[in-house]
Amino acid sequence: MSTSKGAALITGASSGIGAVYADRLARRGYDLILAARDEARLGALAERLRAETGVAVEVVKTDLTRRDDIVRLEARLREDEGVSLLVNNAGAALFDTFTVADPDKLEGLIQLNITAVTRLAQAASAGFARRGHGTIINIGSIVGLAPELFPTSAVYGATKAYVLYLTQALHHDLSPKGLTFQAVLPGATRTEIWDRSGRGIENVPDEILMDVDELVDAALAGLDRGELVTIPSLPDPADWAAAQAARQALFPNLSARHPAPRYGVAATEAA
Repeated sequence: MSTSKGAALITGASSGIGAVYADRLARRGYDLILAARDEARLGALAERLRAETGVAVEVVKTDLTRRDDIVRLEARLREDEGVSLLVNNAGAALFDTFTVADPDKLEGLIQLNITAVTRLAQAASAGFARRGHGTIINIGSIVGLAPELFPTSAVYGATKAYVLYLTQALHHDLSPKGLTFQAVLPGATRTEIWDRSGRGIENVPDEILMDVDELVDAALAGLDRGELVTIPSLPDPADWAAAQAARQALFPNLSARHPAPRYGVAATEAA
C-alpha cells in the first residue's frame, strides 16, 4: 500500500455516490478497491484517480446479486490486512406499488440492499476486529425513516430501515473492539438511481435534490465528527437526538410479564 491509511473498498463505485467517495477518499490518502458491475466506468475512474492523486487503485468487476462475487469480496475484507475502510454503497431502489411489483425484482432488491450489505459488513467486521481497527460506512436512506411519506416504496424503505438498525447494533456491539460505524441517510440525491428505478429524475422536485458531491462531503464531515448516523440535509442534530431519546424512553415498557392494563387482559400465573 502506498499510504499509512490503508485501502478503502467501495461497492457501487462506478458512478454516483460511490464514485464520489472514491474521489474524496483517494484525496484523503486511501488506496482504493473499486467494485461494481460496469468495468469500463471503473477503469476510467481508476485511471483518473491514479493520475490525480497517486494512490493505488484496484478494479474488481462485481455483481453483488451473484454469490460468487460476494464471496470473493468477503475473503478480501476478512484476510487483507491493508483494508481499513468499507463503503457499503451498492444498492437499488424500486417505487412500484407493493401489490403489482414484480416479485423477482423485490427479491433482487433485498439481495442487493440487505443480503450483500450484511455479508460484506460481517466480513469486514471480522477482519477489522482481528486487526483492532477499521471503519464501515453503510449508505441507507431517509426513506427508511418515513413509511408515511413513501408508501409506494415499501420494500425499498424497509431495506434501508434494516441498514440503519444494522449499523446502530454493530456500533453497540463492536465499537469496543476499535471499529467505527456510520450510517449515512441521504434524501433525494442527483444520481442515476432514479432512472434505474423507473421513476425518472425529472419527476423529482429540483428543490429537494442534493448534488452528490455535496452529499458525500457532508457525510465525510459527519464521519470526522464521530456521528453514528448522518442525515446531510438535517439542519439541527438536536432533532435527531430528541427522536432517539423518545425511542429510548419506550425501552422500560417494551417487554413485561403481563399485557398493559389498557388491554383489559386478566393476569394469569404460570403453574
